[in-house]
Amino acid sequence: MKILAVTACPSGVAHTYMAAEALTKAAQKKGHIIKVETQGSIGIENVITAKEVANADIVVLTKDMAIKNKERFAGKLIINVGVGDAVRKADIIVTKAEEIFAQKGKK
Repeated sequence: MKILAVTACPSGVAHTYMAAEALTKAAQKKGHIIKVETQGSIGIENVITAKEVANADIVVLTKDMAIKNKERFAGKLIINVGVGDAVRKADIIVTKAEEIFAQKGKK
């Protein structure tokens, strides 16, 4: 499964990057391809391209603050999670992504 994620937290520091790392590890552990864009205090890093959006199976977005350029994910399966949950429960989020994709994403 190809997963995209965007992480951001209100302070734009630690949790943004901790969530990105946790989601990456959890997805890779289960054999998935993942790219995480961070929207932190130093701006947007690891920007997700239009081609990556087109090829993605599912998108994980943190919901603690507005995600910039969220409209680029229109029409994709999206999971909205708290940034704290992305840090502490990344394995559960990846499992949920698998379940949603299995139910709704396969064509």
